[in-house]
Amino acid sequence: MADKAATPHILAFNKWDVSGISVTDPGLIAYINLEPRIVPKTGARYAGNRFHKSKSFIVERLINKMMVVGHKGKKHVVSSGHNTGRANTAYDIVFDALTIIEERTKKNPIAVFIDAIETAAPREEIINIEYGGARYPKAVECAPQRRVDIVLRQMSQSAFHKAFNKKKSTAQALADEILAAANGSNQSQAIQKKIDLERTADSSR
Repeated sequence: MADKAATPHILAFNKWDVSGISVTDPGLIAYINLEPRIVPKTGARYAGNRFHKSKSFIVERLINKMMVVGHKGKKHVVSSGHNTGRANTAYDIVFDALTIIEERTKKNPIAVFIDAIETAAPREEIINIEYGGARYPKAVECAPQRRVDIVLRQMSQSAFHKAFNKKKSTAQALADEILAAANGSNQSQAIQKKIDLERTADSSR
């Protein structure tokens, strides 16, 4: 009787092994998917399904954020150049950024990326409540899926902001942002946002 064919071991981007990577933050385990994809692109197949984005490979979520980084100060601050909404462009930027991280750290770049998300994810934020015609800030816990969303948005906005009309490429800027976030450095926009949110929430108790 012939042996069953062994299940092929899938590598992310057909290059990096994610089997040994784990999420240490208990609140984020269910919201960071590490199931690898050779080509992390589902083509918005599940866009209409609520909360389904947390079931997508985490690197694909970063690619989606790099396609359109969203609003900053109620404006799309960067809407040209590499930020054109093209999936292939965003794919190349993220792949190049991970390659740069691997060259600099000699570590698995996806593991470094996961460390950056866990380090820079804010735990608290504020909302405004209205009482007696006046608005007051109130500290609330940040939902786990929103914690990941905030980090990815800050990373993508930082990358484009630091590369816009600069000699530095977007991939280099994204690699710098991820490395700074993983190290907890204030050079990271995501870390700065986390510190500001948690400081404001602490003062609003």
